[in-house]
Amino acid sequence: MTDSVILDVWCELQCPDCHSALDDVRALRARYGDRLDIRLRHFPLDKHKHAFAAAQAAEEALEQGQGWAYAEALLARTAELGERGEAVLLDVARELGLDAEEFDTALIDGRHILIVDADQAEGKAIGVTGTPTYVIDGERLDGGKSQEGLRARIEEIVDRLLAA
Repeated sequence: MTDSVILDVWCELQCPDCHSALDDVRALRARYGDRLDIRLRHFPLDKHKHAFAAAQAAEEALEQGQGWAYAEALLARTAELGERGEAVLLDVARELGLDAEEFDTALIDGRHILIVDADQAEGKAIGVTGTPTYVIDGERLDGGKSQEGLRARIEEIVDRLLAA
């Protein structure tokens, strides 16, 4: 039996579809707990001008121990991020009790750019074209068009892998 399964979620933090997908992510987390390692992978799209900075901010949040909490809080504010820009990234950090000054510094010094670039390059290499896209056990499931049936498909794969 496999102890845990990895689910990569290619996401863009200014993407309304990714916000919609959070219900599925939460449901999967609730169902499988530690047996499913859900990893946030970055795929900022050119059409959203704050997405690249948001991805860097999410990496800083991860470093401060609140990666998913930050991503979820930010996804709830995609419209505001589009309007107000990077100020929202710092607001969310403060609201979660994170070190907002460190966020500001991280965005200025670009310490997380390589991680975001590497995620994006890997995503392109495996055929990610939009967000959200899920990759589990080598299978790519595109959620950008429709989330319909995706969670059930992911659960089938996870159940099979955990039983193996």
